[in-house]
Amino acid sequence: MHLTAAEIASWVGSFIWPLVRIGAMAMTAPLYSARSVPARVRLGLALGVTMVVAPLLPAAPAVDPFSAAALMILVQQLIIGVAMGFALQLVFSAVVTGGHVVAMQMGLGFASLVDPQNGTQVPVVSQVYLMMMTLVFLALNGHLALIDVLVESFRTMPISTTGLAPQGLWQVVAWGSQLFAGAVSLALPAIASLLIVNLAFGVMTRAAPQLNIFAIGFPLTMLFGFVVMIMTLPSAVPQTSHLWFATFDMLRRITGGGG
Repeated sequence: MHLTAAEIASWVGSFIWPLVRIGAMAMTAPLYSARSVPARVRLGLALGVTMVVAPLLPAAPAVDPFSAAALMILVQQLIIGVAMGFALQLVFSAVVTGGHVVAMQMGLGFASLVDPQNGTQVPVVSQVYLMMMTLVFLALNGHLALIDVLVESFRTMPISTTGLAPQGLWQVVAWGSQLFAGAVSLALPAIASLLIVNLAFGVMTRAAPQLNIFAIGFPLTMLFGFVVMIMTLPSAVPQTSHLWFATFDMLRRITGGGG
């Protein structure tokens, strides 16, 4: 079988460049990039999605696979895929950070588990929030919505030597503020409630100095913390859902798809 340089360039442009963008997203996006997911599964997923969407994509530029232009295209596809996965990863990090703040207020900051997604130690409370929000994300078909945004980006930002504009990269960097804003909005009810509990314990200590506040304050703080968690979990779902939808809108904007 004899292949010409033009045929090789056409094959690379129609399959390899989309695979690079899709694979970069799969290696950084939440759920897809979890350590519990083997690398072969992620590679198979990237190959499967690429084989499905490649015939539907606009024609890619025919460039020499070993030229500087091909290297530039490779770098641009990596940047686009990583930026899309990283932006959504920030929302899940906000959930973990909010759970960490709640755990510290409850006195459970020392109780930690290994996060199977990132392989790091996180408080048990953060793991509870993360598991619940992950299930909600899957129930809302967020994993499919991310693939839809990714496939749409090939139409609004076709494969070429030019990729994300500097303004788009700065929007992704600025999106990091959502990590702290989302964490505060998630943990604010628990912070306010447990602050009132601690103030009540302070008044009790002043009124009855002989009372061993450390003996009863610690278990009561944890008890009130669990009550606050149960009462505020329903409100946490729309907060994180709003962050996910805002992230998808931001990704559409930076890839030229509009809001």
